[in-house]
Parts: sequence; C-alpha cells; structure tokens
Amino acid sequence: MATSQRPRRHLASSPFAPKPDVIDEVYEAGARVSHDSFGLGRVVSVQGSTSVQVDFGNGAKHIPLPCRSMTAL
Repeated sequence: MATSQRPRRHLASSPFAPKPDVIDEVYEAGARVSHDSFGLGRVVSVQGSTSVQVDFGNGAKHIPLPCRSMTAL
C-alpha cells in the first residue's frame, strides 16, 4: 500500500496546533528589524543566507538565520 507524500490537512477540531509556515525573510543592510528579545534594531551587514549582524543600540549582535523571533519592518 503506497502512502501519499502531500501534507495532511489540519482539522479545526484537533487539539494540536498546526505547524507554522516557515517564512524566509530577506534582510539587507540598513533595514529596520524587530527582535522579540532585543527590541528594535538596524541591520549592519548580511553574511549570505546564514546570519545577519544587527545593531540594537547597545551593541551589535550576530543573529543566525532563519530566525522566527525577528521580523523585518
């Protein structure tokens, strides 16, 4: 018996939350971002698709990508 490779649909009556869609945001230098822990910041540099360096006012931090807790503004 063969099984289908398509994703299962989420039933509204299910007690389990559906898997969130992963959104790959594209960041560029100078863009404003909001991070859940660090607050508002500005992208200083982008290291390909692996990480970004963000200045949050009290120092720059390297954030690995993808990061669910950071969104572009």
